Amino acid sequence: MRKRERENPCGICGHYHKYEEGEVCGVCGHRWKPSDGEGVPARHESAFPTEVLKDFLFLGSYDNASRSEILKTLSVSHILNTVPDCQNLYKNSFTYHTLQRDRPLDFDEANQFLEQCERDKSRVLVHCMTGKNRSAAIVAAFLMKSKGWRLAQSFQWVKERRPQVQLTDASQNELLEYEQKLCGPGAQPVIPTESFASLGFGYPKPAGDTQAPAFNQMTAPSIFERVGPNDVPANFAFGAGGTVGVNLQDNNNNGGAKANPASTDNLMDGS
Repeated sequence: MRKRERENPCGICGHYHKYEEGEVCGVCGHRWKPSDGEGVPARHESAFPTEVLKDFLFLGSYDNASRSEILKTLSVSHILNTVPDCQNLYKNSFTYHTLQRDRPLDFDEANQFLEQCERDKSRVLVHCMTGKNRSAAIVAAFLMKSKGWRLAQSFQWVKERRPQVQLTDASQNELLEYEQKLCGPGAQPVIPTESFASLGFGYPKPAGDTQAPAFNQMTAPSIFERVGPNDVPANFAFGAGGTVGVNLQDNNNNGGAKANPASTDNLMDGS
């Protein structure tokens, strides 16, 4: 390996490979994604997995699973590998479980492992190669089982936290079948299959534009406006209780306003 290559590791995975030429990293499998077009910068996935459930469930890619230092920083101790042919890199540092079959996805096997992690209060990463399809479907199925949510709610929860999720038709159909299994054969899907990928969910959208509240339209004069000496009310109620009596006198009769000495209200709130 040339000296230049040793001094310039990949800026994404930190390993030494010819990332600018599209070479796949031999350590973590990372591949530098080319730009979408001229003048458009290349987009790269974050080195951090997505936190789906706080302090418990993380969703990511094989690249995320290969970063042991980051996983240890997140206190992740268990890893669910949804790709049977994918290598588990750090068996001495993490507790792995790999799904035994490729298709159909074994939601029951995955949920059994995740439920055990939840009982043990262990943080777990669920990953596939890209973190967009297989692992996302497994996480959605776990939310349906553990939270009692319908598929629409579970998928929306995952999609909002990891927008790059893109389920294939096979994963969508398997999730729909799993929903029927959990809810009963007579349960109707909350969403039609054709609206699944678009996140429409079949819910009606509010008609028209949402109007923002007009904070600057005041129906009463502000208490901070400057007033003249003749505009002070005779009895000014300040706060919830007690009143301060104001006695207006002309300039020839000491010209001052006398406050009610019995009042215990402060004229300004220090808070």
